[in-house]
Amino acid sequence: MSLTETPLERRQRLLQRMAWVCVVMVLCITSLSAYLRLSKAGLGCTPWPQCYGQALQTPAAEAAGAEAAARLAHRVIASAALVLVLLMVLTALGSRPALGAQGRMALVLLGLALFLAVLGRWTAQSRLPAVTLGNLLGGFAMVAVSVRLALAAGRPGGGTTPLAPWAWLAAALLLAQAALGGLVSAGHAGLSCPAWGACDLSAGTWQALHPWVEPAAGLLPTQAGGALVHLLHRSCGLALVALLLVLAWRARRAGQRGAARLLVLLPLAQVALGLGLVGQGLPLALALAHNLVAALLLALLLGLTLPPRARTLSPAL
Repeated sequence: MSLTETPLERRQRLLQRMAWVCVVMVLCITSLSAYLRLSKAGLGCTPWPQCYGQALQTPAAEAAGAEAAARLAHRVIASAALVLVLLMVLTALGSRPALGAQGRMALVLLGLALFLAVLGRWTAQSRLPAVTLGNLLGGFAMVAVSVRLALAAGRPGGGTTPLAPWAWLAAALLLAQAALGGLVSAGHAGLSCPAWGACDLSAGTWQALHPWVEPAAGLLPTQAGGALVHLLHRSCGLALVALLLVLAWRARRAGQRGAARLLVLLPLAQVALGLGLVGQGLPLALALAHNLVAALLLALLLGLTLPPRARTLSPAL
């Protein structure tokens, strides 16, 4: 910290640091939430795949202990994140001059945190895809807003970059693909398309895209009724990879070589994880990594919406 910093600059720096801590905490929360959701559905259960969708109704002691530890960690970190968000609201708006733009983002974070808290409290036992989407997209939205807040605190004057429209478009497509992935998971369609040529779309139905229809009990992950939503998820993923390669090329031309490399490596890792999920029969560890890489990619895209000099105080993405 510079001795010549004004009180306003110190507030901005403090707000930025809290926002980056919030990013890390939200990534932990989303990973723990994914673990609880996916393990409850039966990923990693035995005998596979007959136990899928009903595995943790009578969990083994080891699995129950792991779930209890994850649930406790989730509650502790989520509560700490809520306190941190309240501190960010006070830091941005509790003194004069108020940091209007940052304060509004902190308030959005507070709203998202309260929404997720209510969703988790009242729908813990729900099997509706809408609940899965609410948790998944709500967590991703918190990552996005936290990253944006950290960048805005690092550069109160704002600014833009020629990469911004491409990055925003890629972020929107990423969220759409994540939503389709959530429907695949919630609809027990993880293995509905073992290969591109093996998607039996004749048995698929648009009902799989309806978030307010609870899937039938006892569905196996190989059930053909989810082939359509699974194929849409894959197709959206390929479109996203193509867009990210274009963005990587433009980022390299703009001199942002580190970001360009990540825009190639992260999508390749995500594709490899997706193929591994299907090929290995939905192992829980790969599913969690798939979720985490998507969140990291979203953070990277949000970082590209501002010029490089806006991120001089921020950790490298």
